[in-house]
Amino acid sequence: MSASVPRLVIAAPSSGSGKTTVATGLMAAFAARGLAVSPHKVGPDYIDPGYHALATGRVGRNLDAYLCGPELVGPLFLHGARGCDIAVVEGVMGLYDGAAGKGELASTAHVAKLLGAPVVLVVDASSQSRSVAALVHGFASWDPEVRVGGVILNKVASDRHEELLREALEQAGVPVLGVLRRAPQVDTPSRHLGLVPVAERRAAAVEAVAAMAAQVSDGCDLGALEALARAAGAVPGGSAPWTPASPAHHPTRSDEGLTPPSGPAPSDRQRAPVVAVAGGSAFTFSYAEHTELLTAAGAEVVTFDPLRDEELPEGTAGLVIGGGFPEVYASELSANEPLRKAVAELAGSGAPVAAECAGLLYLCRELDGLPMCGVLDASARMSERLTLGYRDAVAVGDSVLAAAGTRMRGHEFHRTVVEPGSGPEPAWGVRTPRPRVEGFVQRGVHASYLHTHWASEPGVARRFVERCRTS
Repeated sequence: MSASVPRLVIAAPSSGSGKTTVATGLMAAFAARGLAVSPHKVGPDYIDPGYHALATGRVGRNLDAYLCGPELVGPLFLHGARGCDIAVVEGVMGLYDGAAGKGELASTAHVAKLLGAPVVLVVDASSQSRSVAALVHGFASWDPEVRVGGVILNKVASDRHEELLREALEQAGVPVLGVLRRAPQVDTPSRHLGLVPVAERRAAAVEAVAAMAAQVSDGCDLGALEALARAAGAVPGGSAPWTPASPAHHPTRSDEGLTPPSGPAPSDRQRAPVVAVAGGSAFTFSYAEHTELLTAAGAEVVTFDPLRDEELPEGTAGLVIGGGFPEVYASELSANEPLRKAVAELAGSGAPVAAECAGLLYLCRELDGLPMCGVLDASARMSERLTLGYRDAVAVGDSVLAAAGTRMRGHEFHRTVVEPGSGPEPAWGVRTPRPRVEGFVQRGVHASYLHTHWASEPGVARRFVERCRTS
């Protein structure tokens, strides 16, 4: 695949400006024109990529310069965009908002520069007219390395309002590539952690994406946007696509203690350990690269739904339970007693179990007073407090994921509390925002609040699959 795949980054001055509506609608509009569209999201967001997948028919992928390191952004982008005609990257927060205290790191602007991609700024124009020119000028001139190639004006009230905005922006020298009126039908419901995932409202989500596509098609100059994307040139740095089969190692981190590459995946399916991965409406948070890494390491990955399946997949040798909203489905998860017992038995046998955030809650004795799997001697409950942010972590001891001393970066995002917060053998020592230990390691179980991206440490997947073979 050419490293010059056409691409755009959809950004905004702040959250709530309409990035998701424009990015998702643009993806769907391009797809409707017959283009193969590669969807991407800046940062650790798991929900927006679900809407992107509906719009494009391809897996939504994240680009996170904090979790994976800046040097993997280009390769991961090219991996996801393989075989595509155009790529659309939805930004995070405001254009220049990055990891707290880390300057531009992991901001939309940072990722745009790493990709050499032009930026389209989505501006909520609902409460301004001539001032829009000063706003856009400031964002376009703040960093000369960030190319703001155009503006899409959102929530425009009337033809007269549009006329005033266009007149003002002529002075800013940034072309207007689209004007969108208010459209309640494209709104998507939210709750305590953001938008409701696609898996929970698929029919309504399909309708919402179709409405976004229609709004963007009607209000934006798709030809000009495509031309801007095609002018992007090659991805800087001569990046080659990342591959899970022989992934590039992170040059600033050590693989010491991680299982070395085991060679090609076994051709004999009987030799391939079955790794069950939780899915369904309760467990929607996952990175596509995790499954790809597990498969490349020789596993047979089988998805199951803890809300409906009463048994683990046949021959399960390891279990991965990612993030999601188990608190929303606590009653249904608790009612599925056969599966809870099966999970507890698997964990009790010493088989590898990797659980993140929602998976951690599911393994507890109880969640909001309802019985869960009882693998961990801990209870979980909803909280008023949002815990959010990037974390620098180090493995406290050996586990099925990493050897003691392995450093990884993670992300926390939850409104729950687990008591106690760590077991006799914690999963991670965390330096930010304050030094502490968290999570649980017991026999083959590794359970933690931290969401990690295994592409940053490919030895994690190899080590987990090797333990599945030998446990």
